[in-house]
This record gives sequence, C-alpha cells and structure tokens, in this order.
Amino acid sequence: MKLTKFTHACIRLEKDRRVLVIDPGTFSESEEALAGAHAVLVTHEHNDHIDRPAVLAALRSNSSLEVYAPAGVAKSLTEAAGVDGTGSEALADRIHTVEPGSDFEAAGFPVRTFGGQHAVIHAQIPVVSNIGYLVDGNVFHPGDSFVVPDGINVQTLLVPIHAPWSKVGEVVDFVISVRAPKAFPVHDGLLNELGRGIVEGHVTRIGARYGTTYTRLAPRESVEV
Repeated sequence: MKLTKFTHACIRLEKDRRVLVIDPGTFSESEEALAGAHAVLVTHEHNDHIDRPAVLAALRSNSSLEVYAPAGVAKSLTEAAGVDGTGSEALADRIHTVEPGSDFEAAGFPVRTFGGQHAVIHAQIPVVSNIGYLVDGNVFHPGDSFVVPDGINVQTLLVPIHAPWSKVGEVVDFVISVRAPKAFPVHDGLLNELGRGIVEGHVTRIGARYGTTYTRLAPRESVEV
C-alpha cells in the first residue's frame, strides 16, 4: 500500500487502484490529495482536519466518492450540500456517519474505528467527537487523540507530533504504547525545524527501544507500508 503524506494531518492511501484520503484539512493540499479519491475518512470537525469546501467540491465532481465522518461533521456536510439544491439528495447519500467501535469497508479498504473523543485542550474549550481509523489492518490515524487501539497489532502508526493539546512526553508514551514497527508524523503544521528536531529526536530515540522505527516524511513524500 502506498502512503503519501501531505502537509499537517492529511494522508492519502493507494492500493489496487483504489484511493482513500484521511483528514484533508485547510492546512493541507486538500484538493490535490482528493484528486481521484474513492473515499474520505474524517477524524473530527476542526478545520485543519477537514476542508469543507474542498470535500464538497470533490463530492460534486466525483460521483464515486464516499465520505465517512463523526455525526457532527456528516450533518454539517449534508446541510451544506443542500444549500444550492444541486443533486443534494444523491450527494447526501454518499456522506456517512461513523461511530467508534465499528467496522466497515471504504473504497475496498477494511476500516476499524477507535476512540470517540478529542483530546482535552482546556477545561473551557468544549470537547468534540474524534474517531481514530485503522485502515487495512495496517495504518492507524488517531486524529487529535492518543487513543491506543485495543486487541490489534498496528503495523504503521501516524503520530501527532505536535498539537495545542499535547506535550512531548505524551507523544513518546503514545508511540511506546502502540509499539508499531513503523511510525510517521502527522499534525506537524505548527512546528518549525527547531521544534520538530527536539520532538522527533525523543520519539526516534525512545521509540527505537520499544521496536518502533520513526521516519520523517516531507509533504507529498510517499512510502510503501
């Protein structure tokens, strides 16, 4: 399976001529990531994880595209799709609500969901729904959380390297807890090179003690997983 990282939290997966995109947000090259996609998974409602205009445009231009998201996101997309009344019913049929603890197939990829809650940013900031996705029994994208999948062995972990809701120790503990053989960064759009070097140094060094090889990916860089 080919994994391509885009800026910040967006990932594109390709296998057997099928394309699945996770979290095409406003910090990412979302239109490029969505080109030719068959399915989109959205972890939560924050704009850095979903570029609503870009996703709606992709739904309108690509009749084979399906979107899977938490209830609030699915509702907002469905409502927005109906504003202009153009093919809104057929479009809404391709927007699906996803709950944590479920299994389904998206664009031919088996998907399992975990978690349900965004990490706490501050006591006065409301907590929103967040779903982590395990794709093809291989790649795990936690969204904005450090939820550890239970009952499975993750092969490829996408690590939220930096966020307003985390600290370095929590990032390292997440990598240690999942113990995937491979790990790559997501949620890195707010880091400069100095900050990235500090976080990635700890993740690389300590993760290796627990069997995880961490590799930095630049935007648009691809690897086989």
